[in-house]
Amino acid sequence: MESVTIYQRIGGEAAVAGVVDQFYERVLADPQLAGYFADSDLAGLKRHQRAFVGQALGSGKPYSGRAMRQAHSGLGVRSEDFDRVIGHLAGALEQAGVDGATVASIAEALAPLKPDIVAQP
Repeated sequence: MESVTIYQRIGGEAAVAGVVDQFYERVLADPQLAGYFADSDLAGLKRHQRAFVGQALGSGKPYSGRAMRQAHSGLGVRSEDFDRVIGHLAGALEQAGVDGATVASIAEALAPLKPDIVAQP
């Protein structure tokens, strides 16, 4: 029997789209983070984020966006801001019904991306 992925369990593409929308609502409402997105193509960011989150949750579809270091180069992302973003993603996943242990494992899987996203002093 084939195991059910987190992607399938939470409702697939529609659920991931909802998570990403909720994630950006949270991030854009956060005064510490909103500035990073002031001049961004939000629709494009959401498209990439849906692909990234979907792939991370087991959609089986490859993520073909830019490498994290390249995508975040020049943004000056601080360590505490990276942590806040992960917290907002966790909140959006929890709101979508993803259990706490799974949310924690997703956050843990994203932790190795931090050196590629955070600006080096």
